[in-house]
Amino acid sequence: MKEVIEAINGLVWSNALIVLCLATGIYFSIRTGFLQVSYLKEMVRLLFKGESSEKGVSSFQAFAIAISGRVGTGNIAGVATAIAMGGPGAIFWMWVIAFLGAASAFVESTLGQIYKEVNDGQYRGGPAYYIEKGLGVKWYALLFAFATILSTALFMPGVQSNSIALSMQNAFDVPVTYTGIGITLVLGLIIIGGVKRISKVAEVVIPFMAAAYILMAVVIISMNITEVPTILTLIVKSAFNMEAAFSGVFGMAIAWGVKRGIYSNEAGQGTAPHAAAAAEVSHPVKQGLVQAFSVYVDTLFVCTATALMILFTGQYNVINPDGGFLIENLPGVEIGPEYTQYAVATHFPDLGRGFIAISLLFFAFTTIMAYYYIAETNLSYLNRTKHFPWAIWALRVLILVATFYGAIRTAEVAWMMGDIGVGVMAWLNVVAILLLGRPALLALKDYQRQQKEGKDPVFKAKEAGIKNADFWD
Repeated sequence: MKEVIEAINGLVWSNALIVLCLATGIYFSIRTGFLQVSYLKEMVRLLFKGESSEKGVSSFQAFAIAISGRVGTGNIAGVATAIAMGGPGAIFWMWVIAFLGAASAFVESTLGQIYKEVNDGQYRGGPAYYIEKGLGVKWYALLFAFATILSTALFMPGVQSNSIALSMQNAFDVPVTYTGIGITLVLGLIIIGGVKRISKVAEVVIPFMAAAYILMAVVIISMNITEVPTILTLIVKSAFNMEAAFSGVFGMAIAWGVKRGIYSNEAGQGTAPHAAAAAEVSHPVKQGLVQAFSVYVDTLFVCTATALMILFTGQYNVINPDGGFLIENLPGVEIGPEYTQYAVATHFPDLGRGFIAISLLFFAFTTIMAYYYIAETNLSYLNRTKHFPWAIWALRVLILVATFYGAIRTAEVAWMMGDIGVGVMAWLNVVAILLLGRPALLALKDYQRQQKEGKDPVFKAKEAGIKNADFWD
């Protein structure tokens, strides 16, 4: 089974997907006039605007749901994996895919808003909806919906629960079975409440957990402030094969930086549009800009904080693709959250392991919540014409079983299955937004026009030249 999973993972995550994601980010960065930079101030302003309604959540709540999906195991264990497989240079390529990916995130999230609709009394949207309405290819939309349900309810939750279980075992000697039972029970209580309860939990937990984690990182960075130029130089030189110690993993630095960058910030993967579509806004571009900013929060803030803590303290190994290690500072330590635990423990021996375990508990648990919401949205899409009440309960049981099973299986298999889920969604969604980018660009042009006229932009699809956006007509 492991060999089969490895083969599928290698096929999905070929160099073609890495090139496709980078090229898509470059293309939309150019087409949007590099809004990652030009609209940064507007992103922050919009983040705290708008209110929720009976059908939708506020911009900040939608941002919180998306961040809960983005900020997870990838920010702690994923960064450690990128360094272990690609050396410090992998972090540079995580930054690159985050910067370029912000443009892809804007396009996919704006499309999610443009083509959203009201199902089950709530706003629903995402790639399945915009593929059907925008591209007019029903079979492709159905394929994405099925693939996403399998990925987010079966393949991907195990990565999060596995990392929680391992970190709790390392920090507090809690058996993985007990951790698995605990998070499965709490998850069950939350997801039964639907998107409203998920958004309320995320709204409270996300700012708290991100602030606490970044504060710890700032403290450690401050204690090593004189080392910052050295570490940043190491990252950049390693990224371009100018550091002899890591020359053997130059290609791996690009591959693993992009791979773990996409896993972490999910730009272009097709997950964020589901949360974006749930927001109550007057213009789709508003939520598109908010979601673009969430990529920065994830990678440029949280992932960079993790990377600096690990690299400052030297608590990492770098694997030689030809066998053995290029760097082995932690003999016998498995790749994953333990790198970060050791890094924090270097400065705070009594706090390190426990702090990272608790951080990971919140990070990864909220990610599983977001996965459920995404899976539920795609089930709602499939359920639009024929309503099967039992389907929602089958979905809940599936994600709860996958969460528990992930907690007790090996980390390697969990990560490979998670990578397959991410990769399949990325392939399907990136191709879709490349074919369907024009409506998002027209919406941006309409938004810019109204801003120049001194208006608070209000969207009317037909006036913007966009068809089949029934909600906005």
